[in-house]
Amino acid sequence: MQEVGSQVLAPSSSESLNKENDERAFAEFRRKVRESEMLSSSMVRLLLRVRFSGRLSVVVQNGRVLKSGYEEGYFTRKKDQRLVP
Repeated sequence: MQEVGSQVLAPSSSESLNKENDERAFAEFRRKVRESEMLSSSMVRLLLRVRFSGRLSVVVQNGRVLKSGYEEGYFTRKKDQRLVP
């Protein structure tokens, strides 16, 4: 809603569309996070190829990746050995 002087105006149709699009995009974002669809299929294939077990982290600000990293050996088993010392 916009306020002009003492009048309160209903949001314009373009503002309503933008809000609906933002809500739809955020709902899709939440669904992908919830269903573990955050990695591209090529990254998933690489993780399988190197048999990676660990933690991946990504820091995002305003839609841009600021920092990413990984921690090997987060999940460990006595019989498994790391591929990299």
